[in-house]
Amino acid sequence: MAATGQRPSTLPREVWVIVAANFIIAIGFGLVAPALPSFARSFNVSVTAASIVVSAFAFTRLAFAPVSGRLVTRLGERKVYLSGLTIVAVTTGACAFTTHYWQLVALRGIGGVGSTMFTVSGIALLIRLTPPDVRGKASGLWGTSFLLGNVAGPLVGGGLIGISLRAPFLVYATALMVAVGMVWLFLRKSTLLAPAGQNSTDVMPLRKALRDSGYIAALTSSFALGWAVFGVRVSLVPLFITEVLHRDGAFAGTALSIFAAGNVAMLLLSGRLSDRWGRKPLILLGLVISAGGTIWFGFTGTVTEFLVATTVAGIGTGLLTPPQQAAVADVIGNSRGGTVLATYQMAADVGAILGPIIAGVLADRLSFGWAFLVTGGLTVVAALVWLPARETLDRSARGITEIADAERPREAAQ
Repeated sequence: MAATGQRPSTLPREVWVIVAANFIIAIGFGLVAPALPSFARSFNVSVTAASIVVSAFAFTRLAFAPVSGRLVTRLGERKVYLSGLTIVAVTTGACAFTTHYWQLVALRGIGGVGSTMFTVSGIALLIRLTPPDVRGKASGLWGTSFLLGNVAGPLVGGGLIGISLRAPFLVYATALMVAVGMVWLFLRKSTLLAPAGQNSTDVMPLRKALRDSGYIAALTSSFALGWAVFGVRVSLVPLFITEVLHRDGAFAGTALSIFAAGNVAMLLLSGRLSDRWGRKPLILLGLVISAGGTIWFGFTGTVTEFLVATTVAGIGTGLLTPPQQAAVADVIGNSRGGTVLATYQMAADVGAILGPIIAGVLADRLSFGWAFLVTGGLTVVAALVWLPARETLDRSARGITEIADAERPREAAQ
């Protein structure tokens, strides 16, 4: 039971720093996302080959994820985070100067190594720095910062595409270096992070996490999310817009921004509610709504209908993302879970690898409708896995939040 009168913890300054860095990173990602498939197609390759560019990034993320988890334990979160961001910045800038398709694939693959380094270490930082009773709130802020960047990024990126398909890569590289400088400056003297090699916290073995039904369910929904959001949305939605709806590449940026806006509308609310109601109800609701919107994509025939379906899918994703990440943090608790986090990230990366390839083949040989139908069906499967899974939220932590919420009106009246 929570002690009466306790208030929920406040978020440390370091959390706000990595949230701000996440926003900067997301703006750059949003710049590149609508340009990448069209840039790949400019080398006269098929839809499937264009999708492989997205999958190459995810493949190296997957392959290097276990190493990233061990690096976080050995070198510390900050060093791995900054090194990963720098690798992505350099390879992304180099993409602007590619003259052959294989060069683009290779550079995106190397960038995936850096991406998994800063992703795993970034989530590890968030978990290490955030008190248990506000994990949902912190996850919501983390997701909101990324999605706000995704709202702004594609709008600017769409305009840059009109100038040159190469321009977004240069701007993204610059944004990443800004994030590197900011994190180095504000976290270099943090007292909340023990130096590498001086942390006596217990390490959670992966085999222990795999015995937890909540963690297994999180792996499944992470896979579905990677397939749908980080794979198919990036690789096929821009092509669907240009080849089925017959709109220009700049409009793809608008569509991705609307998806991100649906996310933003729900992220903070979902994060706060998951600290009070639990992770599982919001994850289930989000998976069902996301599946409905994704399947609807393939049956749209007008721009207006497509944008409505995009908004629905975005809202569903926004509902499930913070509680899903908070559920993994609940499983890890106060332990160090580099390998557990890396495996969670790997599940999304497997989805992001397979999604563009399989959905791309379906789009080439059958139709875009089949590609989106299969993608939405996998999200429904993830919801079915969550149904029997345990609720990971610590009820005592939730009690602290509810007590403080009840006390705020009285304090304001005094």
